[in-house]
Amino acid sequence: MVRVMSAAVLVALLVLTIWWLPPWATVALAVIAAGLAGAELAGLISHLGIDVPKYWLGEVAALAALALALAGTDMAGDRLLGLALLVIAVAAGATTLATSTPGLQAFGRSAGMMLAATYIGAPLGTLAWVRVESGPAALSWLVAVIALSDSAQFYIGRLFGRHKLAPVVSPAKTIEGAIGGLVVAAIAGALLARLWLPGAGAPAAALLALLLAAFGMTGDLFKSLLKRSAGVKDSGTLIPGHGGVLDRVDAYLFAGPMFYIYLRFIA
Repeated sequence: MVRVMSAAVLVALLVLTIWWLPPWATVALAVIAAGLAGAELAGLISHLGIDVPKYWLGEVAALAALALALAGTDMAGDRLLGLALLVIAVAAGATTLATSTPGLQAFGRSAGMMLAATYIGAPLGTLAWVRVESGPAALSWLVAVIALSDSAQFYIGRLFGRHKLAPVVSPAKTIEGAIGGLVVAAIAGALLARLWLPGAGAPAAALLALLLAAFGMTGDLFKSLLKRSAGVKDSGTLIPGHGGVLDRVDAYLFAGPMFYIYLRFIA
């Protein structure tokens, strides 16, 4: 019941933000989510004995998300993004130099900051960019495709799963569930495209949804790899019944950038 109620609140928040509030609200939500997920990443790294201040990774992830969200189709936006990434790279080295001695801590702190920017911040920024540049319908299409694929993977895997997909990284995931998730994503993508992605025909939308769902699964498995490496079950406890923010956005961290590339350079 707690899990269902939490999911309902999250859905209501997303619908309100994406459809009823101005674009800057989606940017703000992405930046906040990036900051929280970045702090959770610092928590995962700390389980490996590497002390990375949570505010470091939270601020870095938030800055990267904001820069990507504001990187419009003009040259000024791209320059802003490039500048932000350069500042993050230099800051990662400078702060590590100022606070670390030679050893594992130096590698862990600098790598953690860059991971927060490129793995969490920038990908969440692509979701906000979709809302700003392509409107609420396109972002809703992506969110719905990935959410329906995730649900299909879970329920089909529980009902029919017999063969493990990645037993070392995520023992609960099955090949049958993954196939079901891909099929549902393709069907949902084609059907919802008529409503939310009219620029793409049904076959193209189905193929795009299939590819995005595959990237989403990869993002989910990568997050599981990080958690298993840290020896924890969830990335955080902020969302009752769901774990942390990183646990909820993991699939979008890989699917979002691919959708961004499609909308900006292919469509």
